[in-house]
Amino acid sequence: MNYNNKTFRPVSNSVNGETSAETLFKYKQKETVLTSTYSGGQIVEGHLIGLVALDGTIEMRYHQVNIQGELMTGICVSKPEIMENGKIRLYETWRWTSGDKSKGTSVLEEV
Repeated sequence: MNYNNKTFRPVSNSVNGETSAETLFKYKQKETVLTSTYSGGQIVEGHLIGLVALDGTIEMRYHQVNIQGELMTGICVSKPEIMENGKIRLYETWRWTSGDKSKGTSVLEEV
């Protein structure tokens, strides 16, 4: 699976997460290395870097600055599903490595 030049938007997130429907993720991929910039909603600026497995699963690390001016960091695993319309849906399990170190889940869809 190749995520290069694809854009994703969260459709759901745990209450302890900071991304929302206003957050846009712009993915770039070179071989198995995935990067993204993202912003919107509670996020002023964010970046992630990850590795894409053969089945399309992404293991990533992220850091972001929120509208309160806090630097937040975390880890995430995203598992893809191809929707009926051919676009990608990502089921994510994540954990903050800063702040309260809580866990959560989110779903992103390709726009």
